[in-house]
Amino acid sequence: MQSDLVSVITPSFNCSEFIGETIESILSQTYSNWELLITDDCSTDNSRDIIEEYAAKDSRIRLLKLKENSGAGVARNNSIQAAKGRFIAFCDRDDRWYPDKLEKQLAFMSINDCAMSHTSYMTCNENDKITGIVVCRKKETLKSMCKDDKMGFLTVIYDTSKIGKIYMPELRKRQDWALKLKVLKICKEAYGMKEPLAYYRKRVGSISNNKRSLIKYNIAVYHEILGWSKLRSNLFFYLCFMPTHLKKLLFLRYLNS
Repeated sequence: MQSDLVSVITPSFNCSEFIGETIESILSQTYSNWELLITDDCSTDNSRDIIEEYAAKDSRIRLLKLKENSGAGVARNNSIQAAKGRFIAFCDRDDRWYPDKLEKQLAFMSINDCAMSHTSYMTCNENDKITGIVVCRKKETLKSMCKDDKMGFLTVIYDTSKIGKIYMPELRKRQDWALKLKVLKICKEAYGMKEPLAYYRKRVGSISNNKRSLIKYNIAVYHEILGWSKLRSNLFFYLCFMPTHLKKLLFLRYLNS
């Protein structure tokens, strides 16, 4: 698989504090056949300048730009559209990968002959202090992923030779979960690699931390992406998703205590 190009998808918006670390983690990969497609979503800081400096030094890095602020989902889709690789991988603007992530994960996908895979990952704070680990399960299905998003998006890779290019739906939030569900509707199973191969940065005030505001978007995924009725979507979220999600949080708290 060393000959197969991997397209790494990264959205950028006012991320000058961390985007350099993200890019460095891609540059450090032991698997060298990759392209990094960063779409900037109209940043107002010097994020673009930092990315352009890296792009000038390494032709595998490309900076793409949106004409108006449209959200991370649109930014990712813009990069996916421009991607030339067989494999599509995701690494957000403030996350990092282990140096051997691509090498190990692609070998894992080859052994299991799977269309989508993910791995366990470490969590850290804004000062890079490790705060815990999120351990993935061996397999996820559409059914299990409807109950709760159990796949860290910064670890997801899918194979376009098996399922084609899959784009994010036009939702302002929760598009990453929706994309995984769209892929699972096609390939049925995603394989999890237990070894942690990435660092997820938890930032104070980030969108992912504002859980309460995400409720309507979770329900929208059921209704708009899976085609469920509004009644079914609401009932499933409160009676199935929430209990499963809370159980996961309690387990992670126990695991990392």
